[in-house]
Amino acid sequence: MTASSGAPLVSVLTPVYNGAEYLVQCIESVLAQTFKDYEYIIVNNCSTDGTLDIARRYEALDSRIKVHDNTEFLEVIANHNHAFSLMSPGAKYCKVVCADDFIYPVCLEQLVGFAVAHPSVGMVGSYELAGKQVKNTGLEYERSVVRGRDICRETMLGGPYVFGAPTALLYASDLIRQSAAFFPNSNPHADASACYKWLLDCDFGFVHQVLCYTRIHADSQTSQGAKLGTLIHSAMNDLLVYGHNFLSPEELEKSKASVMNWYYSWLARRIYERRVDKEFWSLQKSRLREMGITLSRARLYRTAALLAIKAFGSSPSVALGKVRGLKRA
Repeated sequence: MTASSGAPLVSVLTPVYNGAEYLVQCIESVLAQTFKDYEYIIVNNCSTDGTLDIARRYEALDSRIKVHDNTEFLEVIANHNHAFSLMSPGAKYCKVVCADDFIYPVCLEQLVGFAVAHPSVGMVGSYELAGKQVKNTGLEYERSVVRGRDICRETMLGGPYVFGAPTALLYASDLIRQSAAFFPNSNPHADASACYKWLLDCDFGFVHQVLCYTRIHADSQTSQGAKLGTLIHSAMNDLLVYGHNFLSPEELEKSKASVMNWYYSWLARRIYERRVDKEFWSLQKSRLREMGITLSRARLYRTAALLAIKAFGSSPSVALGKVRGLKRA
């Protein structure tokens, strides 16, 4: 199967900022694909390291590679949405490969082959190796095509998380072209929000193979999410914006309460570990304010005190010492 008007069937996109350390491995993994009908667009986001030089070198070697050099810096999600806008108009599928990740040689062949065989599918996922851990597990092997509404509902109710990082997914280009902002908000985990937004009227497919490697390091979105709470903020926002599409009112309220418990427990642990500062609290308040939520100092104090008491017994002086970080909230 080929795309219309001689266009490549697949647009592979790598938005990148200062990715020189891992970019060669990323590009080489795309060039090593057994599937060949693709274009490869590398979007350099005003990098200050050797990223652009590396991208230009490969562009000169392979006509499928096109390098777009941004004239101004964009935040991470804005740069991804910009990259989506650069796809060839006739491309039927889109594959993001993050600059610090790589894909295994049969990745495109397996994902594209699955999508072509199942036209109702708007997104296709797979297992990913993240560091030493295989992720996106839990979906029964017999389930390879799932109604989009069903997998979103299961995920919001705490079922298996199979959406994965962008490097683990293939998107139907028609979905992307429905909006200038396929990733629908500015949170670094807006790729998950895109699943909840766009799977309302199409199916989700899953290839039960490890097809990509997602790198875990100090500057990765996974690491930053654990440090700053952006993953929890994203889960809150997704429930507020999309929860009513998949959950009953009772289920939605229960899920909101569960996420808020998770959030305050996470905040309490950050205080306990002395990993909070003025910038941290500013981020928490601004993210909550965007969602119409006010940070409750009383609830935070209770949660942090209970955590300290649980860890050190019933000594009030020890408990109070452990929650001093609240004074900076």
